[in-house]
Amino acid sequence: MAIVLPKLPRFRTSTRTFPNTPPALTVELCRADGKYVAGKPLRASWRVGETTIDEVVGLEASVLWYTEGKGEGDLHIHHFTRWNDMHLQDLDLTAAHEIDCVLPHSPVSYAGTLIRICWCVRVRLFRSEGRTLVTQQPFYLVGELDAAESPLYASTTNDGT
Repeated sequence: MAIVLPKLPRFRTSTRTFPNTPPALTVELCRADGKYVAGKPLRASWRVGETTIDEVVGLEASVLWYTEGKGEGDLHIHHFTRWNDMHLQDLDLTAAHEIDCVLPHSPVSYAGTLIRICWCVRVRLFRSEGRTLVTQQPFYLVGELDAAESPLYASTTNDGT
């Protein structure tokens, strides 16, 4: 068995930030295992890295599901919030902001041979120069029976999240 090591550059890259570096978008789920029961609440938070409000013309946060696999893909938005120019002035982008919604009973996450149903929390940032930055955090929507059988879901809190 051969051990293959990656080729690394001879010189370290600089850790300083550049003015044209896009801000980092982060999304965090309240559950470490990423499993949520259908019909129960989902709580997530998002934040934008260093940016000025003048660089941002719009922001969207959503909870959605989409399909992957054979045939055409499908996408359905379950929860959606949008901030435009006027609303962005009152929003501190570097602070953590919460998304709270009650998840539907279907469709549950599914990973089959021909099709996959995927759920995620997605944040999109529209910049003044025309670029759009997107980040998403996947999670699993499981039915009540799936959650009861799963040893990973045994750590449910009192409010079901």
